[in-house]
Amino acid sequence: MKPAPFAYERPRDVASALAAMAGDGVVKVMAGGQSLGPMLNLRLVAPDTIVDITGLAELKHVEVAGEELVIGACVTHADIEDGRIPDVTRGAMQRVASAIAYRAVRNRGTIGGSLSHADPSADWVSTFAALCATLSLRSAKGARLVAMKDFMLGALESVLQPGEMLEAVRVPVMSPSARWGYVKSCRKTGEFAHAIGAVLIDPEAGRARVVIGAVEAAPIIVDNAEELFGGRITNDFKSRFDARVADTLLSKAGMSDAADRHIHVTILRRAVAEAAA
Repeated sequence: MKPAPFAYERPRDVASALAAMAGDGVVKVMAGGQSLGPMLNLRLVAPDTIVDITGLAELKHVEVAGEELVIGACVTHADIEDGRIPDVTRGAMQRVASAIAYRAVRNRGTIGGSLSHADPSADWVSTFAALCATLSLRSAKGARLVAMKDFMLGALESVLQPGEMLEAVRVPVMSPSARWGYVKSCRKTGEFAHAIGAVLIDPEAGRARVVIGAVEAAPIIVDNAEELFGGRITNDFKSRFDARVADTLLSKAGMSDAADRHIHVTILRRAVAEAAA
């Protein structure tokens, strides 16, 4: 199929893009187009106007500002995979990026586009939640910061307002004692995951953040995950991981199918093991 007719705008800067987004009718922003393109062709969306932000240099800017890495929304997965941006996560983001779909997708797909699409099965959704990232959102009225854990409201639903775009992702520098684990389960290479486990565990600080992704709604985020490790985070966190607590957590979150819970708990256990390795 082919998309329904739409007007096309390719602005020269962010200010022009925001002005175009404030126009009448339904406006969709296109970055890499790896999610929006197929949806247009299948006529799952039929916007009046497409605002193409692919060429905006402002959205490709990357810098380390204090204790944060600021990544422009139009940075591609391949930019991260190939190490073309600074690394404040000791290789965590690079490993995640390298396993997203296929290289052709990674060459064009952007972190801003992936997050804005808000698919619970997308890698960056769970990754940036586990890394305690903050998102910078901008509209013609100004900018605001939203924690990644608060960004998604549900499957394909976020806090983005009409006329607002994701401008940048702010990722905290990972502490030297922090341990990272990320595992996903796909039926075959390149497909979206049907279970994701992401963990950031710091035994020295006694803290852990756990994210269970690829569920039917927003990822399940456990800020204080001591309950999953017998009540405290120590160097032997791998052996202390309690699968029964994880299963109960998923059940309380509304995952009623025991087989689905088993898959997610198994993937989470593997992510914990990877962090301990």
